Parts: sequence; C-alpha cells; structure tokens
Amino acid sequence: MHIDITGLPPERIGFALSPLAELGNALHVLGEPGHHPGLHGWATATAASLKPDLADRLHEADFLWLSTFSDIFLPFAGVRRGGGTGPGVTLAEDLDLLDMLPDAEFVALALEFTCSVTYDKGGPSPLVDTATRARAMDLAAARGPRQVDFTERLLNDPVAVRAWIRRLFEDCEQAFFGDTWRRVRVQLAADARHKSEILRHKGLGDAMAAVSAALSLDGSGTRIRVDKLADGSTTATGSPAGDGLTFVPSSFGWPHLLVLHRPDWRPVIQYPVAAPDLPSPASVELLKLRLEALAHPMRLRLCRSLARSAQTTGELADTYGISAPEVSRHLAVLKRAGLLTTRRRGRYVLHQLDITVVARLGSDFLEGVLR
Repeated sequence: MHIDITGLPPERIGFALSPLAELGNALHVLGEPGHHPGLHGWATATAASLKPDLADRLHEADFLWLSTFSDIFLPFAGVRRGGGTGPGVTLAEDLDLLDMLPDAEFVALALEFTCSVTYDKGGPSPLVDTATRARAMDLAAARGPRQVDFTERLLNDPVAVRAWIRRLFEDCEQAFFGDTWRRVRVQLAADARHKSEILRHKGLGDAMAAVSAALSLDGSGTRIRVDKLADGSTTATGSPAGDGLTFVPSSFGWPHLLVLHRPDWRPVIQYPVAAPDLPSPASVELLKLRLEALAHPMRLRLCRSLARSAQTTGELADTYGISAPEVSRHLAVLKRAGLLTTRRRGRYVLHQLDITVVARLGSDFLEGVLR
C-alpha cells in the first residue's frame, strides 16, 4: 500500500485527534477483544455495564467496526470545504462533519465493505442505480438477515438511518465513551504534540519512523510505503476534499495501523500509541520469509534438533542421512529468515535455533495480518 505525496506542501501534513475515530476503535475492541489482549479488562467491564437496549443496537450495527473499520469514523477527510478541515474537538463536532456528507456518500460508507465491491473503483450510488442496489442486496443476503434488514432500511430511508446511527454514537458517549475519551485524550494529545515536533524539526521520515516501523519514504521522498498485507494506493493532492495527509493517534488501535485511501478523500493514517512491551513487529516480507522457511518438512526436522542444542552441519547431516551441502542449503534459508544464530568454536561453526525469534512468530503473524 502506498500514498503519493508529490507536491504536497509540508504544512498540509499534520497530527490531530479525532473522538469519532477513537470511538470506532473502542467499539472494535468491544466486538473483537481477541485482537487486543491488553484491553481485555476494559472490554469486559464496559460490555458488562451496557444497558440491554444499547447492547442490542450496537450488535445491529457492528458490521461498521467489527471485521473492518468504516470510513464513517473519519468523515473530516471527505468534507469538501475550502482547503479541507480537521477532525472535531468533540464527538458532537465530528458527528456534525459526518452529517455534512451527502446521502449517497454516507450510504457508500455504510455499505463499503459489507455490501459493496467498488471501494477503489467508485460507481453509481445504490440510491439511484437499480443494478447497484440489487447487487448491494445480494451481498447483504450472503451476510444474513440482520444485514439485509439494515441495508433495506438504509436504501429506503437514508435520512432516518443516519439519525439512528448518530443517536447510537451519542448514546455510546453517554454510557461509556465520554469518560473513556476524557481519560485517553491527554495521552493522545501529548503523543500528537511530540510527533508534530519531530515532523517540524526532523522531517517526515523521522516522524513516520516514530509513528510505526511499518511506514517508510521511498528514495525520492514522494511516496509513503505502508507495510501491510492489504493492497491500495491514494494521493494526498488533487482531491475534491482538498490536499493533505493527517496522522491520527489511537489508544485502542494496537495492533492495527489503519490507512484511509478512499477515492476523492484526503488520506489518513490512524496509528496506535500504546502497545504491549514487545519488540518491533516483523515486516510483512520477513514474516513471509519465516513462514516459507518453516514450511519445508526437512527444515522443520532440522529445527527440532537445533532447538535443543547447537550443532554443526556435519552433525545434522549424519543425524538425518542427507548430504552436508543439502543441510547447508536448508540452513541458509533458515538463516536468511533470521531464525538461526551461529557461533564459531575453533574450526567448527555451530548453528542453533533462535528460540526468542521463533516464539515471536505467533504474535508477529497475528500483528501482520491485523495491521
């Protein structure tokens, strides 16, 4: 995934807080606590405190934040107002920005991942196009009656559904998010100030390195590379919503690094500011190398021996009845993937499995696919 920043003035790159974006992440944690082991306590206590009516309504709309994150939570990036605007200071202000979007665009946001296959391509709105509407209903049917009911209501009366969603988010603020936001916004504001200072004094490359190891600039300094399994591209200039790139910190985001790349919207990178006390996650390419290295049955057998003690190539060849050159080829693959340590003892080279790195594979894999 990449973001083209060619010609983007430095002053159009910044860090900002968004209550609505953070509410979206908090709702995701409530719906998918397994993605966020460090927040089990908060998720359990918050879920237990919800009144049945609010819990039912959250269940009704959870496709907006459960399997992925709807762009509904970042409306400031699409508001087409002289030069663009940032997020609201309060949840109410963010919701006012959401209200500014046309009905056709709101419907596209609500159905973007569950009932649409045109996120990157655009296309006619199901509010006016019969074929697109039928396609949306077909996709909704594949996801069950709850999705069909919501999609029908949204297409038949988008104004009423928009009001229903706004009330839902306002009730979340009253029930739990207001207290949560007052607690986390201090940390988020401090992080945004710190990253802004890095951006101002050291430049975009250093600021992105401080945000996430998954972000990097290409050699020309005109393209941001995002190390995610997802494909996608966008540009930070020439959008009807104005030029700009916004970084939004989140206390509920880890391990997700979210990139809004909706056509005709300004790009947004939402990043986690708090993570478990773990080493930096492996790149997607390194994770792929490690999984491929371990996929070969002989290399798995070699790892069994190397996990127990350091051994030479000759010892491994004798143990498994294969030639030393063949052992060396397998060891080279494991070493290239960063799974082995080596040390010399006299004229012998001893190889051993790096248990710490292998132990990280489970969490590296999870972080890689969730990033």
